[in-house]
Amino acid sequence: MEIQQPWRSLRFSFRTATAIVCFLNLIAALILLQGFLSSASTRKFSTPHPDAVHLSYIKESEEMRRAMEPLELIKRVREITEEAYAEAETVQLKDTKQTAAEGLSKRLKDSRSFSDAASQRALEEWRKRKMERARQRQMGKNGTSAMNQA
Repeated sequence: MEIQQPWRSLRFSFRTATAIVCFLNLIAALILLQGFLSSASTRKFSTPHPDAVHLSYIKESEEMRRAMEPLELIKRVREITEEAYAEAETVQLKDTKQTAAEGLSKRLKDSRSFSDAASQRALEEWRKRKMERARQRQMGKNGTSAMNQA
């Protein structure tokens, strides 16, 4: 009851399908290569120098383009940007110097106010440690001299 179709009787394997696809790619590559080579050969045989009419047209169009450029406006914009940059730079330098000076003066004031009480405490602690070390050395000397006499 099964009707066999003619295309089903042909068995395509992956090997034959791959070969067909590679063959088609090869044909496409040859067509593209031929197109590139033919366009290169037509460029080679064309006249490298344009004629005088074409040159005059090119020169005229360049002159018109240059005439249409707003040169004065471009120069003025450049001047304004340079002025703005120079002003911003001087303001920034003044600001950084001023903030640095303010920061230093603030730190000096803070250190002076804290230094009186803090330095007194630190000096007192240092003196205590120094006296303790001196006592320990003295005790060590007395202990070693007493042992030497015995």
